[in-house]
Amino acid sequence: MGVNDQNNFRDLPKSYWLASTPTTEYPTLEEDIDVDILIVGGGLVGISCAYLLQKEGFKIAIIEADRICQSTTAHTTAKITSQHELIYDKIQRAMGKDLAKQYAEANEYAIKEIKKISEDNQIDCDYISQSAFVYTQEDKYIQKIKDEAKAAYNLGIKASYVDKIPFHIPIKAAVRFDDQAQFHPRKYVLGLAEVIHKNGVQIFENSRGINIEKDDNYIVTTEQGKRIKAKKVIMASHYPFYNKPGIYFARIFPIRSYIIGIKAKEKYPGGMYINAESPTRSLRHQNTEDGELILVVGANHITGQKDDTEENYQALVDFAENLFTVESIPYRWSTQDYLTLDGIPYVGNFTSNTPNLYVATGFQQWGMTNSMVSAMILRDLIVEGESEWQDVYNPSRKNIIASAKNFIVQNLSVAEHLLDGKLTPIPEDIDIQPGESKVVKIEGERVGAYRDEEGNFHLVNTTCPHMGCELNWNSAEKSWDCPCHGSRFTYKGEIIQGPAVKPLRKDNSVNTIEKLLKDDY
Repeated sequence: MGVNDQNNFRDLPKSYWLASTPTTEYPTLEEDIDVDILIVGGGLVGISCAYLLQKEGFKIAIIEADRICQSTTAHTTAKITSQHELIYDKIQRAMGKDLAKQYAEANEYAIKEIKKISEDNQIDCDYISQSAFVYTQEDKYIQKIKDEAKAAYNLGIKASYVDKIPFHIPIKAAVRFDDQAQFHPRKYVLGLAEVIHKNGVQIFENSRGINIEKDDNYIVTTEQGKRIKAKKVIMASHYPFYNKPGIYFARIFPIRSYIIGIKAKEKYPGGMYINAESPTRSLRHQNTEDGELILVVGANHITGQKDDTEENYQALVDFAENLFTVESIPYRWSTQDYLTLDGIPYVGNFTSNTPNLYVATGFQQWGMTNSMVSAMILRDLIVEGESEWQDVYNPSRKNIIASAKNFIVQNLSVAEHLLDGKLTPIPEDIDIQPGESKVVKIEGERVGAYRDEEGNFHLVNTTCPHMGCELNWNSAEKSWDCPCHGSRFTYKGEIIQGPAVKPLRKDNSVNTIEKLLKDDY
């Protein structure tokens, strides 16, 4: 097909949100500091927490491993919605109406709060009200959609059951949520960062936190060896880099999804859409200086557990071409989030025994409202000692025991990948073409070898430094991905995404292998 031939995904993926906004230039932390509250992570959660807490007079610092709002927040689809697939009937059945109502109220409030913050601070972030739809083309989901519409409506959401959507898609049923929204996430976060920075919040980029110690206060150490002493610490780093106590590595698991931004001949009809069945397909649009961009999303899989990631983008192209006359595909990117055992994020005290250490993680691919909810809950816990929504989000909630089956399945998968690469035979053939990668073994050493377009080899140890899983190659992103906990690395071994806090090892034996390969070619 012409569009496929034209794009054929030769270039590395790029996010529209990053391409359409400037790079930030906040300093690296170069001295030890003392603060009231340290926030680890400069995405939507961290910046929102700082915004709410600086109003209370706290001395606050944010440390970010890379540049602020350059990781998860910069790769989202940016739907500001309380419609999180078919969740409300599920929560109500599993946890009861009171906790379901907490979740509904918190996410509905978050939509309004993001709008209010953008208006109060005059942040032009392309905020647009939209309706959100979950639809199905299969009979088996009709009753589930009816139950969801009823549950959401009874919990106070403007939800209704419909049998048509504005797209020319033959559907069996749909639930519609009104008064939802979409925006440009980086315009919003970067604008908010300017506000808090002017109000005295210290922001440090390229300052990865690698350790937490506890004495009278918490002491967080960066990779440069600088120490931040803080009375309270909020881990807003997507995945907590600190695992003791809390065993979060066994309570959340990573999932990747894919996005293409297309230009189409047809005008987008408005609204935000996601199907109930698998494979997941999601749609929304974004007005840009170059015209309308339609975001087509889906092709989910557990991070590091799919061989040909290019297929994910192609699957979205095929879906888009059934709906639109696709003229070009100027953007494509992927995103990562973490799923919890019971489908509800963990927001609150890191454990029941850490009153001044807080966490926000496991947003289930619905991070826009859940990020704002996290900021509001953590502000209330720190300032008031309690939050009206704390029970449903509590990381120590007892009802996650009901998800033991899911816990076992996911951790069997983790155990598999801890051993998989160590036991799997490695091909003797080390022929590697430009743009390709293979795991090879030379002189007894297991090495990930990537050959760039200029013919140069880049070799790394393929054992993840986080907890020892064997990494898999991601062909679409040119990265090494961990199938256990979601750490990701460039082909040079540099960290793209935690929880790992150290790059991939490249020791003397790897250098020897590099020489052997060069001699071979």
